[in-house]
Parts: sequence; C-alpha cells; structure tokens
Amino acid sequence: MIRPFLRSQFKTLALASFAFFIAILLVLYPEQAVKSSLRGLTIWWDVVFPALLPFFITAEMMMGFGVVHFLGVLLEPLMRPIFRVPGAGAFVMAVGLISGNPMGAKLTARLREQDLISREEGERLVAFTSTAGPLFLFGAVAVGFFENESLGMILATAHYASAFLVGFLMRFHEPKAPPSNPKGKKTGLIFIRALRAMHRARIQDGRTLGQLIGQSVTSAVQTLLLIGGFIMMFSVLTHLINYVGITRPLVYGISWLLHLCSLSGDLANPILAGLFEITLGSQLASAVGPTVPLIYKLAMVGFVVGWNGLSIHAQVASMISRTDIRYFPYFLAKILHGVLAAVITVAIFPLFRPRLDVVAVNSSLLGESVIHSPLWQTLKGISIIIALFWVFFLLFAEIKDRLPYNKNPLKRQ
Repeated sequence: MIRPFLRSQFKTLALASFAFFIAILLVLYPEQAVKSSLRGLTIWWDVVFPALLPFFITAEMMMGFGVVHFLGVLLEPLMRPIFRVPGAGAFVMAVGLISGNPMGAKLTARLREQDLISREEGERLVAFTSTAGPLFLFGAVAVGFFENESLGMILATAHYASAFLVGFLMRFHEPKAPPSNPKGKKTGLIFIRALRAMHRARIQDGRTLGQLIGQSVTSAVQTLLLIGGFIMMFSVLTHLINYVGITRPLVYGISWLLHLCSLSGDLANPILAGLFEITLGSQLASAVGPTVPLIYKLAMVGFVVGWNGLSIHAQVASMISRTDIRYFPYFLAKILHGVLAAVITVAIFPLFRPRLDVVAVNSSLLGESVIHSPLWQTLKGISIIIALFWVFFLLFAEIKDRLPYNKNPLKRQ
C-alpha cells in the first residue's frame, strides 16, 4: 500500500514540476513563445484546418448515414482474417490512409463509442490506421523538402507497407479477447445484407439531414480546434527547450548511438526534432549536408513519420481518452511502425535508385506535380489491383458459402 501511494505522489510532483517549469520558460522568454506559437498557428490555419475539415465533416455524415455499417458487412470477410477487426475498421483504414493523422484515432474512438468494436479491436485498429497522408509524403516531404517527387514513392511504399505489417502483427494483441460481433447464420447476398445494415443504421440514427450536417460541422470544428491547440503547444514547447539548450545532452546521446551504428552524427538533430514533430524532423533531415547518404536521410524520415511524433501522440491520446481504449499498445505499435518503415526504406531504396531523377520541382506546381506524377499513377494502379482482388475474394467466399457441401451438415463430418 505504501509503494503505490509513494509512486502516486512522485507522479503528482513530477507532473506539477514539469508544468511549473514550462510556465517559468514562458515568463522568461515571452518573445520566443509568441513567435513559436504563431508558427504553430500558421501551420494549423494554412495547412491542417483546410486539409482536414472536409474529411472530418464527410466522415461524420457518412457515419450518420450508415456507411460504416455498409462497409462493416461488406468487408468483414477481409478485415477479420487479416487484422482481427470487424469490417467497419475498413472505413477507418480508408479514411485514415487518405486524410492522414489523426483521423484514424478519431474514427476509431467513434466506433468504440457506438459499440461497433471492442476495446481490444479498437487498440488493434488505431495502431495501424494512424498514418501520414499521401499528400504529406508526396507533397510536403518529397517535393517540398527534398525537391524530388520520385522519393515520394519510396517513402509511401515503406510507410504504408510497414503500417499494414503492424496491423497484421497487432492481430496477436490480446489473443484471447472475443470478437465484437461473433459470426452467426447469414443468409442472402453479402451486398444486400450490407445495404440492409446501412438502412437500419440510418433509421436508428434518426437525425434529419439538417441536424446531421450541423452536428457534423460542429464536431469537426471542435476536433480541429483541439488539434490546433496541440500543434501550437508543441511548437512552443519544442522551440523553448531547444532555445534554452535542454536538448543538447539528448543530441549528444543520440549522436553517440549513431556513431556506434557507424552512422553520421549529423542525423541527431533531425531525429530529436522528429520525436516531437514529424514535419520539423523531416525538414531538418532534408537539410542535412551531402556527407550523409540519401538512403539514411530517407530511413530517418521513414522512422519519424512512422513514429508520428509526440504532438500526434498527444492528439491520439486525447481522442481515445473518451473511451476505454488504452494508449500504451498504440505507443508500442508506433515504435514498431517507425523501425519497420526505416528497415523497409533501406531495403527498397536500391530498387528505386535507377528511377530517381535529381530534378528540382517548382513548389508552386506542387499539386499538379504530385497528381500527374507517373509514380502517383502507379500508386493508383496498385490500389485498383487491391480493389479487384478484394472483389474476387468476396465472390469466392459467396460461391463457397452457397455450395451444397457447406449447406449439408452431415457432409462436414
């Protein structure tokens, strides 16, 4: 009894001391705090808010219209065997991959609040759906920082391949936990069942179109205000601890570890910055001198983007705090994601090396450069192939369920 009490007191003292220390820094360096806060506000207002608001509103409306239930039935045969999550997780996966962080965590929390997934399934789902968006990887990092759109394919391949691999490995998380919706007797075509589930969900929701739109906008804006607060807070925190020199021992420690691995110590600053915020870490990695090979710069970017940064970790922790989904499995999964992304980046870099063109890209043409890039077209082709494979899988499962062998229980013995 004494040890837990002392541990609780120590935790209270540590948290209070940290908050008091940040308050002292804000008082001592008000000019630096305001400048860094404005920088975070600019990032949120110019990039994050306009990019995520349409996705947040659309996702809320789709959940109200029952699209989640439709995909839940339709993609159940695919998501259960691979990731041990219900088919509704495919909706979170699709929106999360397209829009990026922290959409996966927000939608996972919404599914848990609606009791569409169990706690363990929510922990598995948020672990691999909290990813960076393709616009960030292709546009901000490849084109904006490295000025080479061809690098986007390497980063995207490593990031999403490692995310799916983490999702597959997370299926072994809590192996004895029961599924949220055990399989029962299902009759009729799977597409018809999906439509019925969507209609029932819309009727049960009961909100009119006007109410749904209004509440979707309100929820989206509230969530984005929360995200904006985290971005500004971590912008100030990161800048102040760097400004007063607190991070120097950490930089020396990371540099020492890099030298042990026969790597350049110049990557220490980008790694430390990436632990806090992935955008700053990626930008510093691209600015490292030519003494560091490109393959190691990309591997470092792959790690920090897979790790997500403490800023996004705080956003995810805040969003899942409304539910019983635990944060620690997500924390471990993101470390694994970062390591796997770095390893895969190093492994596939020689395959893409002959296709890399060291041609500077005009940042004013960033959108057209990414959309019309042959690499982007290749990525869309891969997505079409995956969709066709899924359709084939559904047809195979449907035909198999309708075979006389599966209908006669005597033939199974």
